[in-house]
Amino acid sequence: MATESRTPSAAPDAGRELIRFDGVTKRFGDHTVLDGLDFTVAPGKHVTLIGPSGSGKTTILRLLMTLLRPDEGTIKVAGDYLTHEERNGRLVPAGEKHTREVRKHIGMVFQQFNLFPNMRVLRNVMEAPVHVLGLGKDAARERARELLDLVGLGDRCDAYPTQLSGGQQQRVAIARALAMRPQVLLLDEVTSALDPELVAGVLDVLRDIAHTTDITMLCVTHEMSFARDISDDVLMFDAGRVIESGPPEKIFTEPEHERTREFLSAVL
Repeated sequence: MATESRTPSAAPDAGRELIRFDGVTKRFGDHTVLDGLDFTVAPGKHVTLIGPSGSGKTTILRLLMTLLRPDEGTIKVAGDYLTHEERNGRLVPAGEKHTREVRKHIGMVFQQFNLFPNMRVLRNVMEAPVHVLGLGKDAARERARELLDLVGLGDRCDAYPTQLSGGQQQRVAIARALAMRPQVLLLDEVTSALDPELVAGVLDVLRDIAHTTDITMLCVTHEMSFARDISDDVLMFDAGRVIESGPPEKIFTEPEHERTREFLSAVL
C-alpha cells in the first residue's frame, strides 16, 4: 500500500498513555463484568483483547464509546477524563459536551455494520465529518473517496449498502470510522457477522491499516492468526480481569496461566 494512503492521527507525545483505565468496575445487576480494571495503551500500539465470551472485552470498547458508563473508576483518553471532568478541584460526572469532545479521538467498527441504508456509500462515509467535525463537503467528499480507495471500494461510491456484500459493507464501516481521523480505532469482533469466505478480505484491509498507519488499535477478536499478525500486546481476560498479558509470540506460544492455555486450546 502506498505511503500516501497513510492515515495520520494527531497522536500525543510518544511517552504519554493514550488510553488509561484506573480501577474501572462495571456491573449489570448483580453481575460484575469488569472488576477494578487497570490497564493502559500507548500511542500507536495495537492491543488485542482475548478471552471467553462474557469476560468483559466488549464492555471495555463500549465504555470507551460512552455507550456505557463505569460504576467505579475513571477512564482517560489522550490525557482527558472521558466520563468525568474536574470542577472546583473535584472530579464529577462529565457533561455531554465534555464527553463528546473527548470521544472525537475514538472511532469504532462494530460487529454489525450500522450503515445508513438510505444513503449511498460515499455519503455514509462523508456524513459524520461534515456534521460532527464541521468539515466542508468538498473536503469530506475527497477524504471519503481516498478512504474508499484504501479499503478497495473506490468503484462503489454510488452504491447503496443493500447492493454490497457483508464484507463490502464492513469495509465501508471501516472507512467511515477512519473518516473522523480518530487517534484510536476500536474493533469489536468485526468479522463475526460475515460469511466465512468474506472474512479474509476484511482482515486484509485491517492488516494494511495496522501496518501502514500510526493509528492506535484496540481489538476484540476470536481470529487468533489476525491477533498474532497485528498486535504489539495481547491481553487475556477472564471474569472481568486481565489474567495475563504480553507480546503475541509469548501469549500464543508460551502462555503462563492455565486459563490462557485452556482458552487457546479451545479456539486454535
